[in-house]
Formats: sequence, structure tokens, C-alpha cells
Amino acid sequence: MTRTTGRARTAGTPAPHTLREYALIADGERGALIGPHGDIAWMCTPRWDSDAVFATLIGGPGLYALTPLGRYVWGGYYENGTLIWRSRWITEGGIVECREALAMPADPHRAVLLRRLTAVDGEAHLAVSLAPAAGFGADRSQLPHRDESDTWSARTGSLRWRWTGVPEARPARFGHRGGLAAELTLRPGERRDLVLEISDHALPKAPDPSSLWKATEAAWDREVPSLEHALAPEDARHAYTVLRGLTGSSGGMVAAVTTSLPERAETGRNYDYRYVWIRDQCYAGQAVAAAGGHPLLDDAVRFVAARLHEDGPRMAPAYTATGGRVPDQRELGLPGYPGGGSRVGNWVNRQFQLDAFGEALLLFAAAHRHGRLDADGWRAVEIAADTVARRRNDADAGIWELDDQHWTHSRLICVAGLRAVAQAAPSPSKAAAWASLADIVLAETTASSVHPSGRWQRSTRDPALDGALLIPPLRGAVAADDPRTTSTLRAYTAELTRDHYAYRFRHDQRPLGEAEGAFLLCGYLMAMAEHQQGNQAEALRWFERSRSACGPPGLFAEEYDISQRQLRGNLPQAFVHAIMLESAVRLTAPPGHSASQFAG
Repeated sequence: MTRTTGRARTAGTPAPHTLREYALIADGERGALIGPHGDIAWMCTPRWDSDAVFATLIGGPGLYALTPLGRYVWGGYYENGTLIWRSRWITEGGIVECREALAMPADPHRAVLLRRLTAVDGEAHLAVSLAPAAGFGADRSQLPHRDESDTWSARTGSLRWRWTGVPEARPARFGHRGGLAAELTLRPGERRDLVLEISDHALPKAPDPSSLWKATEAAWDREVPSLEHALAPEDARHAYTVLRGLTGSSGGMVAAVTTSLPERAETGRNYDYRYVWIRDQCYAGQAVAAAGGHPLLDDAVRFVAARLHEDGPRMAPAYTATGGRVPDQRELGLPGYPGGGSRVGNWVNRQFQLDAFGEALLLFAAAHRHGRLDADGWRAVEIAADTVARRRNDADAGIWELDDQHWTHSRLICVAGLRAVAQAAPSPSKAAAWASLADIVLAETTASSVHPSGRWQRSTRDPALDGALLIPPLRGAVAADDPRTTSTLRAYTAELTRDHYAYRFRHDQRPLGEAEGAFLLCGYLMAMAEHQQGNQAEALRWFERSRSACGPPGLFAEEYDISQRQLRGNLPQAFVHAIMLESAVRLTAPPGHSASQFAG
């Protein structure tokens, strides 16, 4: 894969790129986006929801760029089963690569950003610029100090940073003091390691780059399974790798690395997704359970169970990666990614989402099937089931976080979750109670939320269709051959899909693609729904169409702009990678399998 530059570039403040061109490196505690010109366009540290130290993605200061001089074309790839990225530039004088990663195992207090330059063919000439700026740029770096070992160090806000590998760097201004710049020349075959550490604690002795690389390679090899049995096994493995990179030591998996990337230009639909959504965490856990019950399933169970034990029926829809409250939304005042703004925090902290309790039950049932649910987990099951019993008639914000209504999807997912845990209940009395409650909720929902045509409708007061209504039959709330299931699938396909792209719901009377992009989660749901109906050829068409809706690094955003073939929304979107992984596993089973047969 290549991209031709329109003109020669030098290492200044990079302009933003289309989202499809960004690669992700991550270590579970934080992540960084790398652009095609070797620019670290986004990185928050020490944790996902901390302030950014590199924020050019949304128009802020703070940069770290390592860019070939002169004319070149760009490419790159991930080493299989890792988030170790290799930027590759073909220049007029040869080929140069930069191997890039966040060091693992991760330290929650210290980010270690590894960059290894290699002149693969011919001599390499590059410009390098570094100017960390904490607080989304509010806290500029102090003037860096170089010690006797040619190591640069300074502070930015409350953070300490240290940079090794560029002794020839000199102080430079990039709109402010505290930056360093250099021009590097590498002889053919020469290699150079650059290591940047940023910490909210005192820094330890400077690490050895080779040891850091070996430890990082070993960690990825240990953490990521082969998934050879999945459809498109390398892409399925990559999806798992992304989920692992987004999951920290608490077990929490952030919904996305970024904030404020617009779903639709100049519409105000840009949000902060650097938090752990309970629903997304459950999707990831269930996908991993379907793939074989790997450690990410344990992480999901641990995080969700802890939130139920702490907050019970008041469990929030989302938390910080350490289990804290999501802060209120506020504006940073930065220019933003073109078409978007610069928001941090999220008003989801004030919502109630009933379906999160049903998804938690489905997650715990999946863990039980793999022998991975302990007594603490079963107590969390009881809390979630009791909450459904007590709050099933409360209006909620629903899966798409809209106005409070009695959303059909929310209630049917609770039916599915209750039935799943009833089948695995530790006692006959619990099994009977949960199964009975599932029947009651289903009867209530049927009485209030079936459209006159026989399909499900969005809510008790909204007769329209919704892509979320594809999920309950996949989870066992109702049977695949239930008339409500088949009628909903037929109507949804006719009204909310186009050329094997799927949309969530109709916003208004405009053509679908003018209101928002195709919703990639729904495309993979269509693949599984057609497979459940026994239509394997259609299932594969949906799977392949959705699988192609990414950029060269294979990362999915929330939405895909069909006409421009561009990613829209925050990047990467964890629940799309989770449902892709689940689809890749489920579509290898015989067509027509029921939800109960999808036990992983």
C-alpha cells in the first residue's frame, strides 16, 4: 500500500490526514496514532482519558514527527498478531523503515514509545521534531537538558519525559519553547533506536532498547492467539490484537483511542470515546468467548462484575478505564479535526441504559460455558438479574444513547441475558425465576412493541425500524424462525441497507447516506443474521463488504462514508472490531445454527 505525497515534506507541524491513513500503537494503558509522515498525531498519557501530550489530530500543539526529507511514497504494515507497526517510505534515494510500538508489558505510570529506524536500501535522510505539550498543549515543555550520556530530558506540566537516540538534536521552537529538532542521516543498512519515555512518576534508569523490543515482542506473542479456525484468520487475529491493545490492567477496554472525530462534518456529532462502555466490553467478551475463551474474556468479566458490585442497579453505561466516573462534557477550545470540535468528557455519565444489564448477563453466561465464572461472578449475575426485574419498566437511553424511551432492543436483550443465565443457573430455583422473568419481559415487550406488520418496532412509541433489532435473535431472545425475527430482518434489509451496507435507523426523509455513514456494526450483524437464517452466501457478502470498510492499517471507525470511501467517527472503534471477530468465528459454523449452539 502506498500514498504519493503531493510535495516534499519536512518535519514541521503536520496537517491532519484522512482517518484511513492512521495506524495505532497501544499497550493497554494508552495508545498513539501515527500518520503517514511519521507524525504521532495523538497520544494521551499516562492513561487513556488523561490529557493529550500530542494533539495535532484535533489542532492542538505537541508533536513528535520523524519524516523523510525530499519526495517519497508511504506504506506500512503490522507485524502479524501485534500492534507493532512498520512505517515504510520509498524515497528518491532508497527505502527507509521505522518500526514503532508502545513497549509492553505496560507500566500504568510510564509510556515508553519505541521507534527503530532502518535504512533498508540506500542512504536515508530524515527530519525529526519533538515537543511534548501536556494538558492538550496548555503546559508546554521546559527547555530540555542533555546529560553526559546524550540523553535529553525535561518536564511538561506534571509529566517528566526523557528521549534517547538523537544526541545531535538541538533546541527548536514550534510555536513555543521546549522543542528539539535534528536532521538524521543513516548509511545503507544502518539502524538507530529512538526511545521516548513520559511518566507521572520519577523515571527509572534509562532502558536498553533491544531489551524493550524483545519484551514487547514476547508480550504480544503471549497475549494473542492464532485464531486459525476463524474466517479470514489474519484479520480476525488483527481484530483480537486491537481489542487487546485497548484493554488495560483493570480489565477495562476503551471504546476508542480518540475524542472529537466527527461522525458527520459540522453537525456537532463528535464525542469523547476514551472510556469503557459496559455494552462494548460485553460485546468484546462474548466475541472472545466465541473464539475460544481467551484471557480477554476474563478481563471483561472482571471489569463488568466489579462495576455491578460497586454500583448495583445504578451501574453507569460507561466508566473510566480504572472504573471511575466519566467526567462531564466540556470544550477544549482547540480547532478540532476538520468538521469536528474538541470535546472531552461525555454526558453518558447521566444516562440509564437497561440493555447493559442484559449484555452483562450474556457475558457471564458465556464465561460460565468456558468454566471462567467464579462465585463473585455469580453474585454479579444476581445483581444484574435483580436490576432487570426492578427497572425493566423504566425508560432508558438505549443502545444509541438517544432520548429516554421504552426501547425494544433494551428489553429483548434482557430477555436473552436472563435465558442464558437460566440455562446455567447454580440452582433450580434460580433457573426457574430467571426463565420466568424472561418470559414476562418478552410478553410485555410483545404487547407494546410489535408493529402492525408483525415485525419489531424501535420502541413503544416509535414504529420505525432499527439495526439494533437484529441482535436479540442472535442472542437467543427469540428464535431465528420466529415470525417477528424474519419479518424484522426482511423489512430492515429492504429499508435500511444499500448495496450490502447497513444503517442504524432513518434519521429523516433524506437518503440514508446523507444523514450518516453506513454503520459497520450493523453490517456485521447482518452477516450473522443471514448466517442464522441459513443464507451463507448472503452472510459472506455482508462480511466481506464490511471487512473492506477500513484503511490500509486495517482499523475500523464507527461509520463508513460510502460515496467518499472514508472512515467517520472515533478511531479505532472497539465494538466494530469485536463484532468483526465474532462474525469471523460464527460464520465458520454450519449455516442456520441457533444462538444456543454458538457457545464458543
